[in-house]
Amino acid sequence: MMGLIIEYAYTCSITINKENVRELLVAADYLSVTSVVRACSQFLDDQLCEENCIGIWVFAEFYSFCQLQQKAYLLILNNFEEVVRVSEEFLELSLTQLSSIIERDDLNVKQEATLFEAVLHWISHEPNERKEHLPALLPKVRMGLMTEEYFMNNVKNNSLVKDNEACQSIIISAQKALYDLNINRLCNSDFKNPLTRPRLPYAILLAIGGWSGGSPTNGIEAYDARADRWINVTSDEEGPRAYHGSVYLNGFVYCVGGFDGVDYLNSVRKFDLVYRTWHQVAPMHSRRFSISVAVLNGCIYAMGGFDGRIRINTAERYEPKSNQWTMIAPMHKRRSDASATTLHGKVYICGGFNGVECLFTAEFYNPESNQWSLITPMSSRRSGVGVITHREQVYAVGGVDGSRRLGSAEAYDPVTNTWRAIQNMFNPRSSFGIEVVDEFLYVVGGFTSLSTTFKVELYNHAADEWYHAHDMAISRSALSCCVVPRLPNTTEYTAPRDGNQTPRQEIQMSSPNNIQSI
Repeated sequence: MMGLIIEYAYTCSITINKENVRELLVAADYLSVTSVVRACSQFLDDQLCEENCIGIWVFAEFYSFCQLQQKAYLLILNNFEEVVRVSEEFLELSLTQLSSIIERDDLNVKQEATLFEAVLHWISHEPNERKEHLPALLPKVRMGLMTEEYFMNNVKNNSLVKDNEACQSIIISAQKALYDLNINRLCNSDFKNPLTRPRLPYAILLAIGGWSGGSPTNGIEAYDARADRWINVTSDEEGPRAYHGSVYLNGFVYCVGGFDGVDYLNSVRKFDLVYRTWHQVAPMHSRRFSISVAVLNGCIYAMGGFDGRIRINTAERYEPKSNQWTMIAPMHKRRSDASATTLHGKVYICGGFNGVECLFTAEFYNPESNQWSLITPMSSRRSGVGVITHREQVYAVGGVDGSRRLGSAEAYDPVTNTWRAIQNMFNPRSSFGIEVVDEFLYVVGGFTSLSTTFKVELYNHAADEWYHAHDMAISRSALSCCVVPRLPNTTEYTAPRDGNQTPRQEIQMSSPNNIQSI
């Protein structure tokens, strides 16, 4: 290592590879050769993945490389399930290191059963030495959030748990917590009890704007899926907007087009989720009311809509780096009130209204050829439809067919160019928000046969069933939803886990692991 550093002093050139990077980083840090330290840190940063993040975290912590340590630790927390699956380093964690990971609120695990099985996996690596650590690890698994069936069959009756006397009092406490949570879902103590406190969600669902009480609203609510609560995060800095599109891109939420109660808009605003500030960006070429939007390859696509005179078939693309909109090829059909998504490098748009009739046509845009191609039409005409990609298919949900609101939904397979029906929603609706969070498809708000609604449902692909989620506080249609991944200030958009804090808006909680079927 000393030879490499001396050579660098003369040549300003150094070879860094997987074999020498750690020793070289330590030596360069000791000798205060900051340029080599930066180069080695950047090399490890570029190599960071689920397989090696634990080793890099332990190494960076030992030598106090704080920035690298933090990045590796966040990768562990955010991708814990994959880390356990692919990393041999997971089995080499010490008890203290494993405990520090699994006790955190911001550990990203969808089911506590996964965490329990990870603990068993770690113990099985050295069972004779590690089984005595089970009483220290078991309370950090939030057993009160498990299904009763899994807890009884897989935890309480596990041989390691049954044979360890120190675990029995923990199991009794967990069983009581599970019972209390199922009986009394309103109890705020659920958040204080470490066995039942929901972990922080990896992603937040935002419901933005919409039509409420006879006019557009600026209301923004954030959905905490792990706690099944909506939190009011409205910014007074932003004006009302309905029939718009919302997307998340590069740390910002963009609100595109729509209607503010006076004008049909071509304006675009972006929201900085960390600093909670709004910024104007370049306007679109066209005014677009009832717009369809999607994100592909770092660009925002805006399609169709109503410009104040006619429904249009034009489309345009926004590049954040240049802050410019560029017109792309027009669609085959004029359509407002459609909805769009992306899949396999293409933008799909389905349904809508052409000024005369509701549409069942759908088409996709290929950015490589700058061409639109029609696909097999949907089985129903759908205006005010919700369209989203889920499990490699395009879902078209709800809408209005010209005479009635629809509760039906269908999924498109691009491989076979066919649509298949899925289970109907509980509440027929149009002009609602739609997104996917934690492998569930959510539909939010909208217009029923009589009025706007605050009701929310989620679809479980595996069971082909819809379930209740908690209602929003604001009853609205013509809203737009988007999902934002883990933020440094996630707690500003989630239900408080600290029992001393008061939520911005108190909403009933139900355990996401014990959702009741409709």
